[in-house]
Amino acid sequence: MKEVKLYINNAGFCIAKERHAIKGGSNKSIKFGALFGLIQHPTMGWILFDTGYTDRFFEATKYFPNKIYALATKVEIKKEDEVKSQLSHFGLTCSDIKHLIVSHFHADHIGGLQDFENAIFYCSKKAFYQAKNCNKFLGFSKGILKSLIPADMESRIKFIDEISHPVQDDIFGIKYDLFNDQSIFVYDLPGHAAGQIGIELKTKKKKYFLIADACWLEQSYKELILPSSIVKLFFDSCYDFKVSLNKVHQFHLRNPEVIIIPTHCAKTTEAIIPKIFDIDVL
Repeated sequence: MKEVKLYINNAGFCIAKERHAIKGGSNKSIKFGALFGLIQHPTMGWILFDTGYTDRFFEATKYFPNKIYALATKVEIKKEDEVKSQLSHFGLTCSDIKHLIVSHFHADHIGGLQDFENAIFYCSKKAFYQAKNCNKFLGFSKGILKSLIPADMESRIKFIDEISHPVQDDIFGIKYDLFNDQSIFVYDLPGHAAGQIGIELKTKKKKYFLIADACWLEQSYKELILPSSIVKLFFDSCYDFKVSLNKVHQFHLRNPEVIIIPTHCAKTTEAIIPKIFDIDVL
């Protein structure tokens, strides 16, 4: 694989019970960080993978029915933790981000999309059209707040499954070579959300597989532990979730050297989030 540079951090978080993330978990409350990845590509420049939260979440959930989302999910986000603020530590502004990969369209992954007016968006066709066509008043029940989606997004989208070369993969069937240069491979991980994707990349030091919400805690993909039944009611497809989780499990067994990163797993992310703003740490 062609090497890139990677920085990851959280842009806000929400609070949830461990027992919701995995069956048999404790009743303790845990932080679910809203992870994003900043990637420096040798020829494509600066790329983002998801954006986490911004304070737009609170505006989007100010009134019913979207307010139900906010009442059910206690979100905390500070201005200094938003992606656009963290970029300043690298001498970057939002206009420097030319490419933005969207894993799926849940609010904790797209809260900052509107900040990036010069970016091309990359996602699966299925993910975008579910978000576009879902009912404005019921979208919250699937984690979608339509007001967070940029008004001109459709004119700036490139669908991964249309522009990227498919590569045969023993576990996933196919993966997509996003820029057709073997720098970022995209995997289909449906179930939690329609058309959800994850990405594999390689830095000078390690390989990483950012799996979005294919599961929430590392224990889940390592031991094939499903979430609670209550949480699964909000999934796009429980069957697809199980299939995706099993594929991530098989990937882990075959590639133990690759660091798998579920978006919300504090045990995983706290070990690799740099203590300083440095693109060369990971």
